[in-house]
Amino acid sequence: MAVVMEIDERVLAAKFEVILPHLDERQRRLLLAAEARSLGYGGVSLVAQAAGVSRVTVTTGVEELEAGADPMPGRARRPGGGRMPLTEADPALLDALDALVEPETRGDPMTRLRWTTKSTRNLAGELGRQGHRISHHSVGRLLAGPLGYSLQANAKTVEGKQHTDRDAQFGYINDRVTAALAAGEPVISVDAKKKELIGEYASKGRTWRPAGNPRRVEVHDFPGEQGKAVPYGVYDLGADTGWVSVGSDGDTAQFAVQTIRRWWATVGSAAYPGATKLLITADAGGSNGYRLRLWKKELAALAEATGLAITVCHMPPGTSKWNKIEHRLFSHITMNWAGQPLTSHEAAVNLIAGTTTRTGLTVHAERDTGTYPRGIKIPDREMKQLASQYLDPHDWHGEWNYTITPTSTPG
Repeated sequence: MAVVMEIDERVLAAKFEVILPHLDERQRRLLLAAEARSLGYGGVSLVAQAAGVSRVTVTTGVEELEAGADPMPGRARRPGGGRMPLTEADPALLDALDALVEPETRGDPMTRLRWTTKSTRNLAGELGRQGHRISHHSVGRLLAGPLGYSLQANAKTVEGKQHTDRDAQFGYINDRVTAALAAGEPVISVDAKKKELIGEYASKGRTWRPAGNPRRVEVHDFPGEQGKAVPYGVYDLGADTGWVSVGSDGDTAQFAVQTIRRWWATVGSAAYPGATKLLITADAGGSNGYRLRLWKKELAALAEATGLAITVCHMPPGTSKWNKIEHRLFSHITMNWAGQPLTSHEAAVNLIAGTTTRTGLTVHAERDTGTYPRGIKIPDREMKQLASQYLDPHDWHGEWNYTITPTSTPG
């Protein structure tokens, strides 16, 4: 009997697929009802399953057949039949829902949903308290339909208040970088990468592993005994190479300049023999900020040690994402270690050093075990002497653009 029923269902489904699209709603009900009656016991369920409709539709058709009602050409439902759309039955519903979703601009900012997750169930509940009868499924349909909403995440696009000379500073930096590269001079972009916990901690991203066997990591991201990895990077624009020092102490100006010093001693001086100038592009804040006195003091010491005239051009405030190192070096490091817990500082170094791209990027990484105390203050008198001895602010925004010139040639 089961085989017969299975065959009947397949035959019925094929028949309904061909015929039903050409019939109106009432004709479809009557056809399904006739088939169900001809099959006898269990026919309603079998027909409903084959046609992909509810049993109520079929039983309604059976009742209509048994009632012997006269045919009604041109009408699928009896007059007044069918459920009235929610927005017609409740004309104020759409406005009420719209006000709940965007209370800051369209409704009462003190609504109870102002500080609540706006799920469809919560929205339906609040509408019910306001006297609107609606299910959470219907809320979803109205949001996506007439109101034109969709589920969206935050988009990081707002950079805060923009400086009036923002674009002009970009142009100034571009002109300086273009001229230096054309002259064969070293140009580097520097910045600190986000600190990372060292240990068996979750890392964003995914990596290939045997199915059903994810890497087990700590539930909570509390710093352990191994502390954090503090990466500071140097990106050579002309050579498309990166250098990253992975420290474990503070991200300070001393650490930043020490990384530049190590890059120059190990790589830069060999790549640019005879160079007398170095151009650095950096963010406006952080350990290499333009207001940081210690940054300029450490650069002056580097200039004296190397004999390089060091020019620094800072990105305008609030535009750190435009610094070349962000998307030419750090973004590739992040992709390379995605899904890989940084179990030790050595693991972090190896993952950074393993970063490459199809365009030829290579990265050198080293562990820096030095100690870099925070909170070092440079007194006004010392800063004035430093400025008069080494610092040459440019005519264009001298606070952002300046050259530190050594007073002597290294012996």
